[in-house]
Amino acid sequence: MKDLKQLGQITKVPTIRDASTLERIDNPSPSRLYEVTLHSKEFTSLCPVTGQADFGEITISYSPGSHLIETKSLKMYLASYRNEKLFNEQTVNVILDDLVAVLHPKSITILGVFSQRGGIQLTVKASHPDG
Repeated sequence: MKDLKQLGQITKVPTIRDASTLERIDNPSPSRLYEVTLHSKEFTSLCPVTGQADFGEITISYSPGSHLIETKSLKMYLASYRNEKLFNEQTVNVILDDLVAVLHPKSITILGVFSQRGGIQLTVKASHPDG
């Protein structure tokens, strides 16, 4: 826990997305199969074509292996997307890739539900392992 840089510190929201913002802690029950669900209702990124804000909700559900995500670092990581120009589908897959690289979970699913634009609501779901 001494190595955590986000927890208990007042930090500014990163202005660019950086997976090194993510921190992990040891799983106190690594042999038990259980699920952790985290939900962010205030996700924002930018459309890569128009530059307009895309608003959405991100839900992360995972069965941890040896590590858990440290939630303050996840909060800062997700907030850093506010200046990122990515399609919603790309955003969900990048979040998945970054969390898999940090946590090495038994399984993980990212669900992005984005606000309606032009009368269409977009939902993206990506999982690891694939399937």
